[in-house]
Amino acid sequence: MDNPGDLLPCSKSGTFKLTVDHGKTYLLRIINAALQEPLFFSIAKHKMTVVGTDGSYTKPLPRDYITIFPGQTFDVLLEANQCPDHYYMAARTYSVAPTASHGQPSKLSRCRTSLQCPLSMSTKLFYTISINSYPCINNSCSGANGTRSAASINNISFHTPTVDILEAYYYNISGVYGDKFPSVPPLVFDFTADYLPLLYQLPSAGTEVRVLEYNSTVEIVFQGTNLIAGVTHPIHLHGHSFYVVGWGFGNFDENRDPLRYNLVDPPLQNTISVPRKGWATIRFKASNPGVWFMHCHVEQHLTWGMETAFLVKNGKHPEAQMLPPPSDMPPC
Repeated sequence: MDNPGDLLPCSKSGTFKLTVDHGKTYLLRIINAALQEPLFFSIAKHKMTVVGTDGSYTKPLPRDYITIFPGQTFDVLLEANQCPDHYYMAARTYSVAPTASHGQPSKLSRCRTSLQCPLSMSTKLFYTISINSYPCINNSCSGANGTRSAASINNISFHTPTVDILEAYYYNISGVYGDKFPSVPPLVFDFTADYLPLLYQLPSAGTEVRVLEYNSTVEIVFQGTNLIAGVTHPIHLHGHSFYVVGWGFGNFDENRDPLRYNLVDPPLQNTISVPRKGWATIRFKASNPGVWFMHCHVEQHLTWGMETAFLVKNGKHPEAQMLPPPSDMPPC
């Protein structure tokens, strides 16, 4: 739905309508193609049963509405069980509300555990995700207090190179990227405090990637910060799906919070919404060789630099190695 609906004259004639048969069950695939906003979605007088997210099955979860973030997909079952009439499907923008201090496991869970969540981790990473700013001459920019808006992961605002990182890696072109992306932020502070020093708003800039061994098991704790503006960040990883084993509000507690991880049937996704002034933990196996982009799916944050990449090394066997570029690959 890309218009206000038939309540307004400008879009009344173009409103999408779906005719359904009473008593039948329909599978709806819902995609948030918005560039900036999380959305609430519901269907009047009907419940939906969530059966999948990001292309992976989950245990059935009945809901009156869903909250779907940019880049996410939901598969839901709709039973047409109401009296014959017209029922609106509608979405509205998610509004950030005050948060509590403690977290809880995700309510979504996988419907089968044949693909097991990694239990033993070979690589543990702690990534802060922040809105930042750069000073401008005479405070002449359009950001807060005349600054230029930026964003970062572990205080590094990503600089897009003129040569593709995958091409540079495959052909061993030096000087395009660095391979020292930090495992932890350079400075530890009260990430979700209401008032933070202005000095913390300034990120460094760079083109750094994290190198992962083939088939290594990786855990990432994403910690949202309250720099500039504490907002929700839908983080998307290319090339891999991951298990969402936990999330919560406030600062991640490495002693307390892992005790509440869901390691039995966590949902398998490729986009995770890190809550405002909160954290989320994912686990995955680096089983896909290549260079894989990870970024916030809010377009504005992406353009500001909230992104990085993983370089997954080749395995020993031919099927565990990168394919060469196609012969007809156009130049950038």
